[in-house]
Amino acid sequence: MTDLTNPAIDRDPSAREKLGHDVFARGVTPAGVLRPTSIEALSAGIRAAAKQGLAIVPRGGGMSYTGGYVADRDDALVIDMAGMNRILAINQTDMTVTVEAGCTWSALYEALHPQGLRTPLWGTLSGIKAAIGGGASQNGTFWGARNGTIADSVLSYRVVLADGAVMDTGKSFFRGFGPDLTGLFGGDCGALAVKAHVTLPLIREAEAFAYGSFAFDTPADYCAAMSEIARCGLAMESFGFDPFLQAQRMRRDSLAADAKSLVTMMKAQGGFWRAIKEGAKVVTAGRSFLDEAKFSIHCLAEARTRAAADEDMRRIAAIVAANNGREVENTIPKVLRANPFPPVNSMVGPDGGRWLPVHGIVPHSRALQTIEALVALFEANEAEMERLAIGAGYMFLTVGATGFLIEPCFYWPDELWGLHTESVESAHLAKLNRYPPNPEARALVERLRKGVIDVISALDGVHFQIGRTYPLEQRSDPRAWRLLKALKAELDPQGLMNPGVLGL
Repeated sequence: MTDLTNPAIDRDPSAREKLGHDVFARGVTPAGVLRPTSIEALSAGIRAAAKQGLAIVPRGGGMSYTGGYVADRDDALVIDMAGMNRILAINQTDMTVTVEAGCTWSALYEALHPQGLRTPLWGTLSGIKAAIGGGASQNGTFWGARNGTIADSVLSYRVVLADGAVMDTGKSFFRGFGPDLTGLFGGDCGALAVKAHVTLPLIREAEAFAYGSFAFDTPADYCAAMSEIARCGLAMESFGFDPFLQAQRMRRDSLAADAKSLVTMMKAQGGFWRAIKEGAKVVTAGRSFLDEAKFSIHCLAEARTRAAADEDMRRIAAIVAANNGREVENTIPKVLRANPFPPVNSMVGPDGGRWLPVHGIVPHSRALQTIEALVALFEANEAEMERLAIGAGYMFLTVGATGFLIEPCFYWPDELWGLHTESVESAHLAKLNRYPPNPEARALVERLRKGVIDVISALDGVHFQIGRTYPLEQRSDPRAWRLLKALKAELDPQGLMNPGVLGL
């Protein structure tokens, strides 16, 4: 039996059980939990674990749903990075910020926003919980999606290798110095090292904003408009929903909270009376303005001047009109930007059931074909989905100028686990139904997720947050896969660093 007598290791059964599952996947309960509060403690802990032959499983904010930190062996030591959450340096001269990897996107935003600064990619919707190191390891995007992905924007990492050694991947102010070693650790899901410090570039916040929401009746028109908006680079964020997911979102949030957060934002952007007017519009519009829409797009444009932001939104509206879309009340993008990191209540269904997203990023030329193939998949399983009360809707997001993200989301009645009840606000949780375990429905969701992944693979799509769910080896050039395995062997010769993740 491996020695776990180190007093720094938490062996409490309830603590270990909570870290034995993520939002969807349940694995083996880990043998212990290490909670470092400095890079020195992290290095010493990993060195000691390596000498004992323990598997080392890094965990950020815990928002994974692909088994990224779910151990598959009982001698695993989970590295809970929540205690390494400091912002180490904000350098306004060199325009960089360095954080400990456990710092959340919300905390970084709160520190930078009053200074008129932000990072190009500034977080995911779960950013109140999601850690920056986890976002870089899993990759991802949302806020600032016109700039690409989180891993794309990192300047350098300070990582701890499997033997406890500390390594810098590059210079802290410029990534492009020789071969891109920083890029090797982006999206690695902790297979190569544990990220300790992350350095990101800073940009000035925009000074003017414009918001637009648009409705479409056909997926063909919808995809054509959304792709052209991305190709033109007109929106900093462009996202949307199908009718089912729109209905889930409209059920979830309160109008009072929407109006309050919007008033706060509009005060900062345009004065008191504009704030009151916009808050009143939220209440007046209610949650019915998209009832007749089959698909919706929500866009946020940013610029240095009001005229420039309005001109970008005018061009977006022209693209929409050319593709048979229509303008609707722009409540959703305003409310989201007013409160970019809300509580993660959406990690459960609006009635208290379970939630699971699965996604793919495809080129614009394959977006409509992908949607049609996914619709066919769900129609083929419609009877079973209806019998088991499994609902499915879609979120869409453009990434940079080249990527079209399609994310089906499943909802079904099932028990909640510790991560759910710990993460969702207690007042919100108290209002929800509680369901017994539902293994039959969960099994069908698993099969449907596999079907979605097969559709994306057939259309040459790619994925973020690969974890232990999305196939990487099968989708890689054989020589590239051999190179990745050789890198893994060089950095982690004992195979202790998050074994099994990425299929390594």
